[in-house]
Amino acid sequence: MPLPRICVLALLLLGACAAPPESRSGRPLNVVFILSDNQGAWTLGCYGNKDIRSPNIDRLASEGMRFTRCFSSNAVCSPTRATFLTGLLPSQHGIHCYLNADEFQVGPDARCLIREFRSLPKILAENGYACGLSGKWHLGGNLTPQEGFTSWITMPHGHTTTFHGAEIVEDGKIRKEPGYLTEVWTDRAVRFIEENRSRPFFLFLAYNGPYGLGGSLLGGGRNRHSDYYADKEIPSFPREPMHPWLRDNKNYLNNVQAIRSYAAEVSAVDDGVGRVLEALRARGLERDTLVVFSADQGWAGGQHGIWGMGDHTRPLTAFDDQIHIPMIWRHAGRIPAGATSDLLMSNYDFLPTLLGYLGMKEAKPAGLPGRDFSTALRGESGQTSDAVFYEFENTRAIRTGEWKLIRRFPNGPDELYDLKADPGERRNLIGSGQADDLRRRLSEFFDRIADPKYDLWRGGVSKVRRVTKP
Repeated sequence: MPLPRICVLALLLLGACAAPPESRSGRPLNVVFILSDNQGAWTLGCYGNKDIRSPNIDRLASEGMRFTRCFSSNAVCSPTRATFLTGLLPSQHGIHCYLNADEFQVGPDARCLIREFRSLPKILAENGYACGLSGKWHLGGNLTPQEGFTSWITMPHGHTTTFHGAEIVEDGKIRKEPGYLTEVWTDRAVRFIEENRSRPFFLFLAYNGPYGLGGSLLGGGRNRHSDYYADKEIPSFPREPMHPWLRDNKNYLNNVQAIRSYAAEVSAVDDGVGRVLEALRARGLERDTLVVFSADQGWAGGQHGIWGMGDHTRPLTAFDDQIHIPMIWRHAGRIPAGATSDLLMSNYDFLPTLLGYLGMKEAKPAGLPGRDFSTALRGESGQTSDAVFYEFENTRAIRTGEWKLIRRFPNGPDELYDLKADPGERRNLIGSGQADDLRRRLSEFFDRIADPKYDLWRGGVSKVRRVTKP
C-alpha cells in the first residue's frame, strides 16, 4: 500500500536532516583538529577566565558549539593523544604513560605505538583525505610520517624545554628551529591548507603550548603577549598552600612569573587559532571545514595547591581542574552558533562523534567505549550521558553529574566527592554508601572494555614505562 504523501515528505525531510554534511563543492568536509598541550578549560575566556586573552578561541565557541563538561581520560600526553586518535582507553591501546625522551621516538627502537589500530588519520586517508600533522606527535616513530599522514613536521621528543631555538623534525631530519615554535606550527598549518585547498584534507595542528612546565617558564615570556602580562597578578590562578601530595613543580606553585609566562603561551596558541580561521576564511573554506579545538589533558595552576597534571603528585590525582578540557566544534552554517552542551563527554568520545558527523559511521572501529554525540552537534535534543571514565596506571575514576569516585589499585587511598554540594572536591566522603554503586559501575565498565594484555589492574602490561610502581 503506498504511503500517504505527508509520510513520504516526512521521511525525505528526516533523511535530509540525517545526511552527512558536505562542502559546497560536494566534496567531503575538511577537518581541522587543533589540540593544545596541558590546558585546562578554566584558562579560556569562553569557559569563564577573565584574565587571559583568548579572543579567537572565544570566537570559535561563539560560532559553534562548546561542550561545558568534557574530561580527559588520562593525565599525560601520549595516552590522551592516542585516545583522541584511536577512540580507545589506555587499557585498550596499552599506552599508560608518556613516552620517554628517545624511547620509541627517534632511537633504535623507534616505532609508532598505535600502529596496530585503525586510527583517525588512517581512516580519513583511506577515504581520500590528505592528512597533515603540524606540531607535537609523542606517539613514536617521530622521524617519518605515521598513520596515514603525508605532510609531517613535528618534534623529536614529547616534552618541551623551550619554545625558542628548539629541535624539530622536518623532511626526516632533526634540526634546530630559530623561530618561535608556536608560530612555526601555525605557519606550516596555513601552508598545508593552501596546498590542499582543492581536495578534502585533515589537518592535525597539535601545539606543544601552553604546556606549563620546563625551565623557560621561569625565565620570562618571549612572545608578543609577554609585555601585556608583565605587571598582571592574574587572580584566576589560585594561590593555595602546597598540597601534601605535590611531588614536582614546587618552584612554579604561586610563582607570579610562571603564571604570567603560562598566560602568554595560552594567548600565543590563541593567535595561531586566529590565523588558521583567517586562512580558511580567506580561501572561502569556512563552510567547507569542520574545526575542532581541544586539549590533550587538563592542568592545575594552583587549584588544590597543585601545579601541573595528575602525574606530578603521589598518589596520582584526578581533580576536575586536572581533567576538565575545552571541547569546541564549529562548522559554519551547520552547527548552531553560540550553542552549548552540558552532556558529559570525554576525549574517547571524539572519534565516534567525528565519524558520525562526517557520515562515516560504518568506518568506526569495533570495540570503542565512546559515544557518538553528532546528533547534538546538529542541534537535535534527546541525547543523554550519565558518566565518563578515567584511568592513569594504578588510578581509575568514574565521574557522573553529581559524584566522582577515584580508586587506586590495590590499596588506595580512594576518594569520593559530592560534586553538587562540593564542586571544589574538598571533602572526601569515601565512607559513604554512595561509593558502592559507583565502584560497581567502575568495575563493570573496565571489565567490559579492557584488553587483558593491557589491563594493569589484572596483571597486564604497559607499552611504555610507568611512573607508579606495579
